[in-house]
Amino acid sequence: MAYMIDRYPCEGSPRLGAMTLHPLADSVGMARRWFRKLIAPYEVACSVDDCVLMISELVTNAIVYGRSDESWVVRVEWFREGASLRVEVHNPGFPANVRLRCPDAGDAHGRGLLLVASIADSWHSGPSRLGGTVVSFVMADAWPA
Repeated sequence: MAYMIDRYPCEGSPRLGAMTLHPLADSVGMARRWFRKLIAPYEVACSVDDCVLMISELVTNAIVYGRSDESWVVRVEWFREGASLRVEVHNPGFPANVRLRCPDAGDAHGRGLLLVASIADSWHSGPSRLGGTVVSFVMADAWPA
């Protein structure tokens, strides 16, 4: 199995959904498809296309930069916090390795976090409560207040 989907939030949890992905290139497309499908019932007012683009970038980064001596996965979770949508991407990499780059025009890579920073209302990186690293973004006004 390449992934696991948590369709239903835990009782009393603000989490709307989650998925666990293996660190494979195919997981990026799965993350896009499943997020789009699982967020639909919540009728968010923010751009789902923008969220899917940012998830794609963050899952790609998690797969490329995640490291562990053991078998590992990428975890994507999304939450409603008041009127905002927060999406987290967890991997076993080192939090200190996450940095916003300013690539030259000819650079083939290095624009993922720059893209997230330009689209999201805010973003954060640091130690994950699951171990490793979390990179998250917030879309404000995802629901009417």
